[in-house]
Amino acid sequence: MTNEASGAPTPHAPPPTGTVAVYRGATLFDGTGRAPRPSTSIVVDGATIRAVGDDTEIAASLPADTRVHDLDGRFVMPGLIDSHQHIATPPDRPAAEAVLDRLVHSGVTAIRDMADDLRQVGDLARATLVGEIPGPDIRYAALMAGPGFFDDPRTHQVSQGEIPGAVPWMQAITPDTDLRVAVALARGTHAAAIKVYADLDHATVAAITAEAHRQGIPVWAHAAVFPATPRQVVEAGVDSVSHVTLLAFEGAEGPLTTYKDKPRVDHQRFAAEDDPHLDELFALMCRRGTVLDATAGMWESDELTGEGPEDAERARANAQLAAHITAQAYRAGVDLSTGTDYETPPGDPFPALFEELAFLVRRCGIPPEEVLRSATLIGARSAGAEDLMGSVEAGKLANFAVLDENPLLDIDHLRSVTLTVKRGHRFERGAYKETR
Repeated sequence: MTNEASGAPTPHAPPPTGTVAVYRGATLFDGTGRAPRPSTSIVVDGATIRAVGDDTEIAASLPADTRVHDLDGRFVMPGLIDSHQHIATPPDRPAAEAVLDRLVHSGVTAIRDMADDLRQVGDLARATLVGEIPGPDIRYAALMAGPGFFDDPRTHQVSQGEIPGAVPWMQAITPDTDLRVAVALARGTHAAAIKVYADLDHATVAAITAEAHRQGIPVWAHAAVFPATPRQVVEAGVDSVSHVTLLAFEGAEGPLTTYKDKPRVDHQRFAAEDDPHLDELFALMCRRGTVLDATAGMWESDELTGEGPEDAERARANAQLAAHITAQAYRAGVDLSTGTDYETPPGDPFPALFEELAFLVRRCGIPPEEVLRSATLIGARSAGAEDLMGSVEAGKLANFAVLDENPLLDIDHLRSVTLTVKRGHRFERGAYKETR
């Protein structure tokens, strides 16, 4: 397929409306909370699911020439969503395209990019959407933080040629900032959300959130913004909070001042998974519907375990802290999404998201069916796209993955993925493996 206006190839484009295909014989985990259903058919029309139902009933209603893909009882689930990615810090187009390629061929059909060089990310999002390159849909954020944050070298990497803090996708917020203009500038990048990062007080986080919501855009925040505490961030009305270990600063002995000057955390305080400060915070999050983008498994990544014993011990302690707090959040009923904030090395056949899901099952004690719900429907909610994706239902995008083995029995069975359907386009795992 080509783009008729430009003649550019779009080999991964969604099929046009009117192109009907049926995936029959699925054992379907649809992401809605229903138990898996055997002998189920999914009718796809172009990029959208037209119907889901019993094989026999669906077959009786289809034209004889409909293209049918027989799944022979294979496990089908909604496309996975990684709710915390960074694909352009620093910008590296070939590396980003390789990550996106691996993600979509591993069953991942959408990601949240949590602040990057949006000049790069915007084009990558367009390219995956129209099918110029293989990859998941990209829902990305424009960042806001206090001026003190912008000596971080990462802000220079993503603002090359411009002044960090003075570009629409990376804004320094001061008492003199006109938030109506700041939010409008962020929206002008085509961002799906504003990310509130660091060095902002409670009143400012609340004001940003109120203005963003007035202009119809959600707010994704760090779980502690310094000096704004986790409770103050949630009270400000943000839609999701990231990094479960930052919740340890709720009820901290010392005051929160700046992102760079965090008080010491007593890890033992959380070992029993019954901290009263967190119980109150989690109850508030449940009442408000705040999603927790835990990124719990990142501390076991090669990047954070480091090269020496000091780095390894710090990572081990933080992984344990993440496991304790995430388990307490889950038991309290907080909606968890599955973000990573890192990627596995280029030679690894599967993405970091599989490691995050395994961490949630094995270290946090969350049942696999709940982890898959976090990685699908709640992930869609965290991205502000629950109306489009996150479950296999009529009217939603045709985003789903086909596996040879059932991940409800063993979460590592995610690695048995054989096919990803994203916006109705087929990404065969076997074809991806042949190019590696």
